[in-house]
Amino acid sequence: QVQLVESGGGLVQAGGSLRLSCSTSARTFMTVGMGWFRQAPGKEREFVAAVTLNGDNQFYADSVKGRFTISRDNAKDTVYLQMDGLKPEDTAIYYCASTLLTGSTHYWDPTEYYNWGQGTQVTISS
Repeated sequence: QVQLVESGGGLVQAGGSLRLSCSTSARTFMTVGMGWFRQAPGKEREFVAAVTLNGDNQFYADSVKGRFTISRDNAKDTVYLQMDGLKPEDTAIYYCASTLLTGSTHYWDPTEYYNWGQGTQVTISS
């Protein structure tokens, strides 16, 4: 499978910002939707945000709406997650993943994603 590589994680104080990146060498990047998920210790993996293959539509979990922004640059085969107003509860490992979804529903469902990165740690201190 094509490798997805996340970067940009780190330790920041509450209220700070981080920008995560997910890069791939796949020539088919522009044909797939992309999503970000996160998993905190002792919790299930949860949906954060997703963007359609052409970048026209974005979807967000209620918990991050208004604070996080997902975008993609198909020329660079990269998807981004700009995270502002970070809170301690945002602490988790963040994963990017690719999906063959082309509509406007079910982007929140991790079973719709077929390829996952290794994750990048985000830690927010209070």
